[in-house]
Amino acid sequence: MKRLIFIRHAKAEKQISSITDFERSLTRKGKIVANLMADRLKEIEEFDGTIISSPAFRAIETALIFGKSLGYDTGKIVMSEILYPGTGTRGLQAILQEAANDADTVMLFGHNPSFSDLPGLLCKNGCDIMPKCGIISISFNIQTWSEIKPKAGKTEYCLKPGKVL
Repeated sequence: MKRLIFIRHAKAEKQISSITDFERSLTRKGKIVANLMADRLKEIEEFDGTIISSPAFRAIETALIFGKSLGYDTGKIVMSEILYPGTGTRGLQAILQEAANDADTVMLFGHNPSFSDLPGLLCKNGCDIMPKCGIISISFNIQTWSEIKPKAGKTEYCLKPGKVL
């Protein structure tokens, strides 16, 4: 059994001319919501896997908040340029090939529209539009990451700031 947990980055500051989209940081509210969602996830998840993040600063900040809350060694967070600005199923397969098959759970931090689209491609019931700091966990009855196929996943849970589905 393998699981993917998609987490969209929290609310970022507006883009201004003095910084690039890649460099945008989380807002104060984004950091608060990320901490609350990380604590909510910790209540239902005993995470023992690999964290892979987009290298965009707002995604890294979100991954660090979640990693710290989950007791994950944040020095082991893997950066994947494939996740910025977004990826499709082929990009996801390339990312997962980097993940060791002994990691049964991979937590991905990234961006829309990929993080709304991919869960819908991987399972019959995705999570609609993934809001900022939204979380969806999808399980697969497979032994290796290379076995992932469209519509073969099962939604385990979908968490959105303000409500749980």
